[in-house]
Amino acid sequence: MGNQNTKQTTSTIFQGMKYSALDPLETNYEQAITVLTPFQSLKNLPVPFSEPQCVLHKHEILICGGYKKSDCYSYHTIKNKYKYICDYPQSIFLNGHCVMKLVDNSSYENNNEITLLSLGRYCEHTLVMKYISVWNDDNGDNNDNNDNNDNDIKKFKKPNNYNQWVSLVSNDNHIIRITRHEDDYQGMRAVIGGSNSHLLFITYRQNNISVYNLKTFKFIKRDILPIDDVIWYHCFVSKSENGQEENNIEKKGRKNEMLLFCKKIGLSIKYDEDNNTFQFRQLSVCEDIEIFNYYAYVHINNAILFFGGHCREGNKYVTSKAIHKYLIQENSWITFEYTLPIPLYKCFGILNEDNTCIHIIGGSDDKENTVPIHVKTNVNEWIASHLVRLLAAFQTIFFFNAYNKFIKMSSTKKSTVKTRSQNHLSTLDSNFRDKIRMD
Repeated sequence: MGNQNTKQTTSTIFQGMKYSALDPLETNYEQAITVLTPFQSLKNLPVPFSEPQCVLHKHEILICGGYKKSDCYSYHTIKNKYKYICDYPQSIFLNGHCVMKLVDNSSYENNNEITLLSLGRYCEHTLVMKYISVWNDDNGDNNDNNDNNDNDIKKFKKPNNYNQWVSLVSNDNHIIRITRHEDDYQGMRAVIGGSNSHLLFITYRQNNISVYNLKTFKFIKRDILPIDDVIWYHCFVSKSENGQEENNIEKKGRKNEMLLFCKKIGLSIKYDEDNNTFQFRQLSVCEDIEIFNYYAYVHINNAILFFGGHCREGNKYVTSKAIHKYLIQENSWITFEYTLPIPLYKCFGILNEDNTCIHIIGGSDDKENTVPIHVKTNVNEWIASHLVRLLAAFQTIFFFNAYNKFIKMSSTKKSTVKTRSQNHLSTLDSNFRDKIRMD
């Protein structure tokens, strides 16, 4: 679905630097990063990941497997180091899986512990992990100068029943399967919502959305999205994510709003808990991104940032390095001048703890090579530029209006003076002619 008035281009504060988004791509992505200043190169991933799934826990980004990769690692955002957590069970084959952090509003005894949920199409897995930080081990690994830790990345003494993937079981110890055999969940996306953070919303191909109650372990509703294309490896976020919308239940009611984008599809999805009903509304999609999916995305400050993407055009595949921004309140788009260091897809985007940096992790390049890339960029580079643009537009309008008013006032004054002068000259001329006649 095209969008009128959406193709806008803006640049960051690095506008003066000698770099063009059309410059030839450097063969080495680390060299490319030195050219494209808004991105900072971080330590390479321990192994290359395509389709990684990541979750934030304080100063850690938990990397929970990827396509055909069962390894799980913790990346410390301050130390710029990785530590091994565990592997997925050998029986699990990962291809388009989804991992998220469960929210337990009643948990108060230990905020250092979180629970992860992993869903996958293949082997129809539904797994959970109780995670405690691997950086709090007894080896005293708090020394940033201890480079030997990198060679010992898989040494960690984990407590029993922690930091390992196990089957989700009900209160009476029955194994729970959230995914269904008859559905195709490859490339699914899911978010957690509900008035008590107890609802799991899953979107998956062809055009399905399901609501699952994490407290009762039962499906509440399944529905068909009003779209005419397949969704997978798409963008799916809660509108109230990261505390960006008021969480006042009395004001907000028991309603959940989510946003979904995939190629030409843009949807606002509202779910009413009380009535168990969905409402859908079409959203604009800019022409520059409407052929892509497989992008990384991040929801921040009433905007969604999209990084890279992939599509098929005729007999060839196209991988993007473009960066786009969807403005939620305005329902409009911005295409940035600056880009990713390399064309990238099947990568993951995630914010750090204080929402100041965006990390882009893993993925595949335009040669379909899985790359160990890990870069970060300052949020202000992509959010502030919009504010600067709005301020500049406001200043331009204010100056233009003030200038027009000044010109109008000046013209009025000149016209008045000119009229008075003409009247005076006319009077003088008339008196002079009368005097000649008298003479």
